[in-house]
Amino acid sequence: MASIATALGLQAAGPGLSTPNWAPGLLSWQFIFAYGLLSSRTLKQWYGIDHNASPREDLDKFGDSAVRSGKITQKQLSMLKRNEAAHANSVENYTLFVAAMGFATFAGVEPHLINRAGLLYTTARLAYGAVYILIDHPLWSQIRGVTWWTGNLSCLWLLYSAATKLNAQA
Repeated sequence: MASIATALGLQAAGPGLSTPNWAPGLLSWQFIFAYGLLSSRTLKQWYGIDHNASPREDLDKFGDSAVRSGKITQKQLSMLKRNEAAHANSVENYTLFVAAMGFATFAGVEPHLINRAGLLYTTARLAYGAVYILIDHPLWSQIRGVTWWTGNLSCLWLLYSAATKLNAQA
């Protein structure tokens, strides 16, 4: 089995070893992260304002009344709204990641390059979610844009690498 350093291309694979492609594992993780872990349902359940009949409308319908009744604070409501936005963005962004990983794998981009870009994307998206949900300061919230672009640029780089490989074969 190849080491992490080998899988990221930081050292050569030993004799008889090949670099594994982490695309399936990274895709699975990102799906769970985007669709599950970033879902606002958990926090809404924690604060007691989750309504399964129409959960996408919880904050619009019940957020202000929950603040007025003292169930949650305005700061908590704002955090829940940012959580919903982070979740929506991660779900929307997942398609770019799937396309990048799929095309790179199909085109024959070296596995260690796919692994590096996929790990960079994953790290950027973890930071993006944390920054989006937890930081409400206008200046510090700009970090969110940096993490968003970092993740997207890793995907665009993979698509470029795939195009280069495919066009070289033509």
